[in-house]
Amino acid sequence: MTLLSFKQHLYVTLKDHYPTTELDSFFRILLEDVLKLSKIDVALNPQQEISKIEQLQLQNIIDGLMTQQPIQHLIGFTEFMDLKFIVNPNVLIPRPETEELIRWIVADSFSKNNIDILDIGTGTGCIPILLKHQLKQATVQTIDVSKKAIETAKENANINKVAIEFIHQDILKTEKISKSYDVIVSNPPYVRNLEKKEMQQNVLAHEPHLALFVADEDPLIFYRKIAQLAKQALKPNGALYYEINQYLGKETVDLLKDIGFKHVTLQKDIFGNDRMIKASF
Repeated sequence: MTLLSFKQHLYVTLKDHYPTTELDSFFRILLEDVLKLSKIDVALNPQQEISKIEQLQLQNIIDGLMTQQPIQHLIGFTEFMDLKFIVNPNVLIPRPETEELIRWIVADSFSKNNIDILDIGTGTGCIPILLKHQLKQATVQTIDVSKKAIETAKENANINKVAIEFIHQDILKTEKISKSYDVIVSNPPYVRNLEKKEMQQNVLAHEPHLALFVADEDPLIFYRKIAQLAKQALKPNGALYYEINQYLGKETVDLLKDIGFKHVTLQKDIFGNDRMIKASF
C-alpha cells in the first residue's frame, strides 16, 4: 500500500460515517502520529510504500473509527497547545475552548511571581500542566474525584516535565479549602442531560459521563459549590476562572454575584458562545 492508496482507502471506507473535513483531520493525524510524515511528504512522494506493520496499525485505527471511537483514544494521545497528553476513556479529550481559558489566565498572571494556583477537576491534567508549563514560578495543585483520571494526569505531568501536586478529593463533599490561592480554576461537568441529543455519538459512548453531565434540575451544582469554597480560599486580588455551559452564561453570572463576587466578566469563545467567566471581589 502506498501513501496515496492509503488516503483513498481511508476516505472511501469512512465517507458514510464522517464529513470530509473530519476525514482530512484523520489523515493528517495518522500521517504525523503513526507514519511520522507530513502532507508535503505525500505531495512529493505519493507512491511511497507503507510497511506491513504500519498498514496493520492503520487498519486497526480505521476499524475503531468505524465504531465511532475517538481517534485520540485509538492513537493513545492528543496534541494540545503544543504539548502531548495521554488520553483514554477515563478522561475528557481537551477542547479548543479550554485553550482559550488557559490563555486568559496566563495573560492575567504572567507578570506575577510565585502565585498559587488550584485547579478543580483534573481530567487529563491539561489545565494545571499548561499553567505550570507557562507560569514557571507558580505553585500548582489540582483536585479530582477520579483516581483513574489522576493516574492519567500524573503520567501527563511526567511526560511534560512539570511538578504538580495531585489531590484525590470530592469537591462536592469538601467543607473548606485550607490553603489560600491567587487563582482557582475549574472546568467542571456542565452538560445537562437534556443536551445529550446535541452531542456526537463518539463522545457519548467513549468519554466519561462523570466529567460531562449534571442533572437538569441543578446544572450549576459544581459552580455554586466551588464559588462558595473560593469565596474563603482566594487571596486578596485573587480570581476565580470557569469554563461554562454556553447556554447558562447569565445564570452563572447571577449565581456568582449572589454568592458575593463583585467583579464578574463573561467572555465568549472564538465561535461567539458564552464560554468563560472570571470572578473576583
